Amino acid sequence: MINDAHIHFFSPGFFAGLGADKKAITALGWEHPDSVEALAARWVGELDNCGVDKAALIASLPGDVDSVAKAVAMNESRFVGFFMLDPTREDAVAHAQRALDEGLRTICLFPAMHRYALHDERVGRVFELAAGRRGNTVEPIAVFAHCGVLSVGVRKKLNLPSAYVMRFGNPLDLHGHALRHPNVSIVIPHFGAGMLREALMLADCCPNVYLDTSSSNSWIKYTPGLTLEQVFKTALDVVGPDRLLFGTDSSFFPRGWNREVYERQKAALKSIGVGDGAQQSIFHDNFARLFGS
Repeated sequence: MINDAHIHFFSPGFFAGLGADKKAITALGWEHPDSVEALAARWVGELDNCGVDKAALIASLPGDVDSVAKAVAMNESRFVGFFMLDPTREDAVAHAQRALDEGLRTICLFPAMHRYALHDERVGRVFELAAGRRGNTVEPIAVFAHCGVLSVGVRKKLNLPSAYVMRFGNPLDLHGHALRHPNVSIVIPHFGAGMLREALMLADCCPNVYLDTSSSNSWIKYTPGLTLEQVFKTALDVVGPDRLLFGTDSSFFPRGWNREVYERQKAALKSIGVGDGAQQSIFHDNFARLFGS
């Protein structure tokens, strides 16, 4: 049984927001979706073919909330909606409120992209919103915070500027928010994307912090001799199997669901002797528990 906590929904609105037309996308060998409805149906079929029960869909531009909201509304049993938010915008809280009202469940922060510190008071207002919503709904709201190295492959392929500032992506800057709002679940993707130590320090202090395992985790190359097996072993030693969320970081078609990521992680866990029960938690149960699915 598999749930995937990290899939990007590359909708027509997403590509339009990047300024990329159909010709530019097809030149990459990617498929340009005809509509949100068609893309949502394509993902449902892909999840069926790959044995994935449910997946998080991420609106990967602040202006593409409606695309994911529509996909989720059409397929509530298969998708959980995540959305990117820039908390430096004057209307950030109102924007987040509207997205949550439309049925999305997780607020995604990309501090390196939008250039703010995670301990900023504007981020604090986002956490206050999440905490308030969690207290007034049966559907829990989480905050996803991308830390460490940030690289957006589609922007590179389209030769778009990526003027990110990595110094803003320190997981330790979330400590105050995590302490003030212990009922708000915080998800740090890619094991902290190069800031594994800091992510584990935060998670060790704050039981509401989860790590997602998604992507190729190429940040491992920055630590000589480190392997994915060692990353998993260290994370399990610190937080145990109940706060790791499996994800692939899948995004475009025709590749679709990135089975290679799943198989590599499955092999890594097997090689360090992780049992079936713990693997069930990582690959399925933790996501189901977090989002009530």
